[in-house]
Parts: sequence; C-alpha cells; structure tokens
Amino acid sequence: MLIRVETAKAVPNQLNELARQDALWSELKYRCGSTLFREAEPADYVYQIREGAVRTYKRLSDGRRQIGAFHLAGDMLAVENCETHRCTAEAIVDTTVWFAKRRRLFARLAKGDIPVANHVRELVTRTLERAENHILVLGRQKSLEKVAAFLLELDRRLKQPDVMVLPMRRCDIADYLGMTVESVSRALSSLQEERIFSFKGSAHREIVLHDRSKLAQRATLA
Repeated sequence: MLIRVETAKAVPNQLNELARQDALWSELKYRCGSTLFREAEPADYVYQIREGAVRTYKRLSDGRRQIGAFHLAGDMLAVENCETHRCTAEAIVDTTVWFAKRRRLFARLAKGDIPVANHVRELVTRTLERAENHILVLGRQKSLEKVAAFLLELDRRLKQPDVMVLPMRRCDIADYLGMTVESVSRALSSLQEERIFSFKGSAHREIVLHDRSKLAQRATLA
C-alpha cells in the first residue's frame, strides 16, 4: 500500500515566518527516495519541511531498519546536540525543504532574535513530544494497538482531514512500529472489518476514518 500526504498548506503562518528570514534560510527540492543526509555525516544544517514528507532511520547491527520518525510539512529536523547526524533522512515523496546553517541559526538565537527563538522552540518541542509518543507506541504489546495509535497520531497531525492521505508504505509503517509487514496488514484489515475506517479508491492510497472514538479504544484496549 503506497499512500501520499497532502501537506502544502498545513502551517502557512510558520512557514511564512521562516520565509522572511531571507539571509538565514535557503530552499532545496528532493525527489522521492533522495537522501537529505546520512548517519555520521557532519550535522552542518538544520532543515524544515515546506512540502512533502521525510523519514529518519537508523540501521541496526543485524541490518534491519528502525524508522525513528516521519516528518511532515512544518516539522524541523537535524537539530542535533552533536557534530554528526545520528540518523539518515530520506524523502518519501517529492519534498521541498528550507535549510539553514546550524551555526548561523544558533548565533541568531544567541543574539536574542525572539521571533526565531520562539519559532524554533515550538518546532523542537513538537518533535520531542512525537518522540515520546513513539516510545509509548513501541511499548504496546499488541499489533492492533500499535497500528491504531499510529493512525490516531497521524490523524491528529493532519488536523483530522476528511480523507487521510499518507506518504509511507506498509514496510515503512512496520519499520516505524517494530512490526512485520504482515502484522501491519492484518491490523489494518481488522480495523477495516470493524468499519473504523475504509480505503478510498482501488489503490488503497487514501483512508477515511469513520469512528475516531472507536479507533482510540482500539489503541488502548486492543
């Protein structure tokens, strides 16, 4: 299942705030599958997504991939506390990002640029909250709980759209939740059979949530 996300107008006010910082931020476009940066490379830049979606992941010692986060429009990534990147970042659809030199951004913050400081603090706080939620999801024992919690989180991030269109494939969801692709498929089928959601279109690229309260129950009491 290959799903796409519509994110272009998700956070216009925040993105416009960055656009006014012409001397600080530049723009790059990445094709689907392109790498923004790799693990252990110098962490010279900070990124914010304008359009599209990015996954960040690490390769485990046995070769498996663990996806740590999915970043959507408005999200900031690569705000590292060390000199090298701790993960690899890849565009999972055609993606546009703004990027800034980390040293220049932090220098602006050190000089007391209040609008930039407030903006960066808000974005970093949201990133930390999602990381905490991810840990909670990984700690759940049942596959259905994990998938239901994943759908709830994305629905919240996308402002509860009429049709939830996501960028990641089932293998991405599996690597994010620490599951197999087969387990993800079975969980999605179970939720669909309960009429909690339905797929729109023959390609199963779009999800229509019918019962958010029941989905929340499945996320906690599966």
